Amino acid sequence: MKDYNATVRIKGNIVKTVVHAESTTHARLLLQYQYGWDSIVASPVLGETIKPKTPEQQRIDSLKATKDRANDALSAERQRQQVAKAQKSLTAARQVKPNVQ
Repeated sequence: MKDYNATVRIKGNIVKTVVHAESTTHARLLLQYQYGWDSIVASPVLGETIKPKTPEQQRIDSLKATKDRANDALSAERQRQQVAKAQKSLTAARQVKPNVQ
């Protein structure tokens, strides 16, 4: 038997599940029988075995995520400073200068 990944609706919630079947049609029929006729959101597809990541791979992924968060924070801070500078310039330009006679 093969593993088929499918997305089904259960009481309004979308859930991903795996079913063991001989073919796509068999998998669809099993899902319809188990969850209901209109419950299949995405047709079953032949699943791939997902290997767990090694600690080294997890560490690299964690460092990449940290780097991405730092880049996002840097961009946000630069944009915030640009907006503050523009607002300051706009406020200075709007100030009415008194006419001296």
